[in-house]
Amino acid sequence: MAGKKNQPQPETATAAASGADNPDLQQTDSLAGSAQGKPDLPDLDDLQPPQDAFGEETDLQADQELAEQEIGSADQVTEKLLEERDSLKDQLLRALADLENLRRRSERDLQAARKYGHVSFARDLLASIDNLGQAVAAAPQERDGLDEGLVNLLVGLEMVVREIDSVLEKHQIRPINPLGEKFDYNVHQAMFEIATDEAPPGTVLQVAQPGYMLDDRLLRPAMVGVAKAAEGEK
Repeated sequence: MAGKKNQPQPETATAAASGADNPDLQQTDSLAGSAQGKPDLPDLDDLQPPQDAFGEETDLQADQELAEQEIGSADQVTEKLLEERDSLKDQLLRALADLENLRRRSERDLQAARKYGHVSFARDLLASIDNLGQAVAAAPQERDGLDEGLVNLLVGLEMVVREIDSVLEKHQIRPINPLGEKFDYNVHQAMFEIATDEAPPGTVLQVAQPGYMLDDRLLRPAMVGVAKAAEGEK
């Protein structure tokens, strides 16, 4: 009895052994087990990105906006600096132009002071020069019968007149003695007219008082008598 009850056991062992020896059967069992243990896949519509992805995207946008703001601010600063540069350049050019104008004006004023600084003194001196010249002109030319002292005085006066003329010439002061010249209203002043047919009308026939020029500036016009057409002539 005990031997009959133990007879089915070899068949089970044989089946197990045959399963172990059959690779196709093992693969089928593996697939079946995997299918039974595999979880269900979620629907694609139900999938949502993780919250960290939204945070990263927001930070990226914020960084981009900040970069754009910084670029805009840099452009404004650059534009402002360029405007300041142009303004300073314009001020510098104006200052240089004003300085150059001042230098030229100072040079002209200095030259004018050198040339005409003694105008007032020369004008005041002309009357004395005229009186001295008239005194020498009134002296007699024949001096043989004159006293020796008087002759020496006249010679001394003539020397003084020549010295004065030399000093005046040194300082660019020259007399205007237009006898026989055409009347020029720029440097002559007509005191009277002389009717004559010996000279063309407008000719200076007499110089009552000589004039003087300081370089190219008139100190005093010459006082003259001017010829006019004689009566009865047309």
